[in-house]
Amino acid sequence: MAGGARVTAARVGVVVFPGTNCEHDAVSALTSLGGQAELVWHTAERLEGFDAVVLPGGFAHGDYLRPGAIARFAPVMGAVSRFAAAGGPVVGICNGFQVLTEAGLLPGALQKNAALRFLCAPAALRVTSSRSVLTAGVPVGTELMVPINHFSGSYVCDAATLEELRAEDRIVLRYVENPNGSVDDIAAVANAAGNVVGLMPHPERAVSELLGSADGAVLLRALLASAAGERAA
Repeated sequence: MAGGARVTAARVGVVVFPGTNCEHDAVSALTSLGGQAELVWHTAERLEGFDAVVLPGGFAHGDYLRPGAIARFAPVMGAVSRFAAAGGPVVGICNGFQVLTEAGLLPGALQKNAALRFLCAPAALRVTSSRSVLTAGVPVGTELMVPINHFSGSYVCDAATLEELRAEDRIVLRYVENPNGSVDDIAAVANAAGNVVGLMPHPERAVSELLGSADGAVLLRALLASAAGERAA
């Protein structure tokens, strides 16, 4: 599933908070797929020059209070909010997803897994919307194998929000077999414009068959193509 030509290089900022631990994986994966990825420290107040922003996984600020609760106040999050409001592609992976919900850039919240156990395993996903920067051009129904690695990965929201997500085609990925108790099997959601996406699985860890799966490349290539298209526009 990882076939296809490289897209025109897009410049991607990968945000680093104290406790982030997947930033180099994200940079390596995006670079291997033709992107120009570089690290952005959490104290940065500007994101000019970037075509996309990724908030990677880890334990920002040690997950104190709750995951993402402190990171949302970092100076860079003001810049991320402005970047997103201007239509720039923003993707939060795992802890990055948690930060995006805490910052109000995505609805809902992530709570502890249903079994109260840390999960680290391959997860089968189904693409349920192509109306996002992470799945643009990926046929709905496509199944991908991408690993998960989280303790607070169960997505929750109230009934009204869930109905809104369904009606507006904002549920981007669903688990084929729900591993963590997420409502409606949700693995990823987008904002109303589709340019901000949060997902719990780690596509940056699935860009080569040597890692067990190259299916994550499908999502990251879509992100790079979306970023290149946004820059051209």
